[in-house]
Parts: sequence; structure tokens; C-alpha cells
Amino acid sequence: MRVLNRYLLGDFLKSFLITLAVLTFVMYIGAVVKAIDYMARGISGPLILKIFALNIPFTLSFVIPMSLLTTVLLHFGRLSVDGEITALKACGVSLWQMAAPILFGAILLSGICLYLNATLSPLSHFARRKMLRELGEEDPLALLDEGRFISNFPGVKLYIGKRSGAVLEDIILIQFDQEATRAEVRARAGQVTYHPETRVMDILLEGVRLTEYDKDDPTDLAKARRLIAESYPTTLDLREMLTKSKINKKPKDMVFTELIHAIQSIRQVFPDIQEKNVARMRSKMAVEASKRLALALSCFSFALISIPLGIRSHRKESSIGIGMALVLFFLFYLFIILADALVDFPQWRPDLLPWIPALGCQAIGFALLHKNR
Repeated sequence: MRVLNRYLLGDFLKSFLITLAVLTFVMYIGAVVKAIDYMARGISGPLILKIFALNIPFTLSFVIPMSLLTTVLLHFGRLSVDGEITALKACGVSLWQMAAPILFGAILLSGICLYLNATLSPLSHFARRKMLRELGEEDPLALLDEGRFISNFPGVKLYIGKRSGAVLEDIILIQFDQEATRAEVRARAGQVTYHPETRVMDILLEGVRLTEYDKDDPTDLAKARRLIAESYPTTLDLREMLTKSKINKKPKDMVFTELIHAIQSIRQVFPDIQEKNVARMRSKMAVEASKRLALALSCFSFALISIPLGIRSHRKESSIGIGMALVLFFLFYLFIILADALVDFPQWRPDLLPWIPALGCQAIGFALLHKNR
């Protein structure tokens, strides 16, 4: 058995490393185009390499499960079509014994992915954001944090309850000068347009309630004017914010312990958050935590289900194995996308969705392995 385990595990590791290298290269094709764009802007080569090196842990957290899934399907498909599975069974070797070294490797890879998702990937993501901020290359919309007042705009404080791309909801905008607050604008929604050449952001607010304080006596609320409008345009200057503002950690930037602490103490981490947005923010962070754990566990789940599927396919062609891997990974990732889309409905527990494909693959894999033992 020792010789058999060494043979199966050695062949698997060789194929896995090749698949990992190929898929990582494919994932970074788009990054090469971005690197060329950075070079055209005068950013030095070593700095570009550092930026993209910081993205490797995040990429590996997806590429490792995908590579393992593809490799196991092709590996056991080849063993099956070459008759090696039948020969081993005739010698008294059970399917569980054949699967043991592969499952052991999958457990080790799950441990590596857990470290990547829980610690290394968020730290690298945050470091990459800081570098892009210093270069002025960070997505300006990413500067609009949810659940906290943003005080880096000159003469303006901005609060956003929810952001979906360029669409904002539950907005509070406070205009002030050196002496006092001059106006407070509350809006149901807003649409953002960014002008990169001037680094100016236009926000068209909708469903607006405007409170304009008296210039001579801004503290006297009786003298304030209150207006209601369907729309209200405002302009924000991002030049100062892009260079001097403090970078707040987003859920993707938090290591796992910080993420759990934020879920348990949401008001402490986001002291400005409105009560109606607490459940949504907690749901968003719970989904992020579940995604990281489910992606780490996916290595073991994919190994369990791909061993019997690879044997039953009876195909040696790599296109069949790769096709099956793409379908399985798409179904797995579909639940992650659904979980992200349902964070606005915390009562539906979207944080449980990423566990459905992970545990489902394990249940189906155990059943198929037991059936074919």
C-alpha cells in the first residue's frame, strides 16, 4: 500500500502543480494588460510587480480549489479508462484505499486555503489598496464606505447607508464651513458619476429633504428653512481624499478574527451606522466569513465528489474533465453570488448559502464512493 499511495499521490501532485500554474496564468492575462497601462502612466516596474504580487493570495484562494477539482477528475478518469481501477480492485484494494492519499492531499490544501482566506488574502488586499491609494489608482467608488461618516471631503461630511456600484441609498450630507453647519441634506437614493480627469464626483440625490440653517444664527432651528425636492445635485472634490484620507478596512480587508469581532460588535466597529442598517451590515460580514470558510472547505468537497465522477465518466480526454470541473465550480460559485446578492435580506440567512454546495458535494461524494466501493 505504501508503494501504491506514493504512486497515486505523486502522480496527482505533478498534475495538480501543472494545472495550478496554467490556471493562475489564465487568471493573470487581464492583469498583464493592466500592467501595461500602469507602465504607460510612468509607474515603475518593481512597483507594478509588487502590486500584482499582493493579488496572488486572493487569486490562489479560487485557483487552488479549481485546480484540485480538475486534477482529480482527470486523474481518476485516466485510472478508470486504463483499467487500473479494475486491476486494483481485483487485487483487493478498495476504492476508499485508492482515494485516501488524494483526500489527505485535499485536506492539506484546505488548510492552506483556510490560511489564505482567513489571514494572508485580506492582509494582501488591504496592502494593495493602500498602494493603489498612494498612486491615485484606487477605484473612487471604493472610497465611499458604508455605515460611517466620511469626513475627508472639503466642507462636507457624507454618510451612506448602502452602496451598490454607482447607486447609493440612505444618504446624509452635511455642509459646513469653519464657523458652523450650514445645511443638512437627507436623500433616499443617489447616482454617482466620477470624472477622472478632474477627480471630481457628481452625485444626483433623489427624494431629498433639505434643512438650510440661518447664516447669522445657525444654532437656532426655528430660523432654519426646510425644503423637499425630487432631486438635488451636489459635487465632491476627491483630490484631497485620494491623497490624505485614512483608509478604513472593508470586510474583504479584515482578517478572520477581525471579521468575527465586527459581526459581534457591529456598533463598535461602525459607530456612525444607522439602526436600520445594522442587520444588513452584520449579514454582509457574516456572508464574507461563510464564503472564506466554504471556499477553504471546497478543496475537500471537490475531491470527494470528483473521485467517483472521474471514475464513472470513463473518459481519458482532458476536455471532458475540464468541462465537468467548470460546471461544478460554476454551480459552487453561483451560491456565493446569490449570498452576496441577498445581503439586503438578512432574515433569509444568506450566510448559509455558501455552505449548501460545500456540504452537498461532500454528501453526494460520500454516497457515490460508498456505492462504487
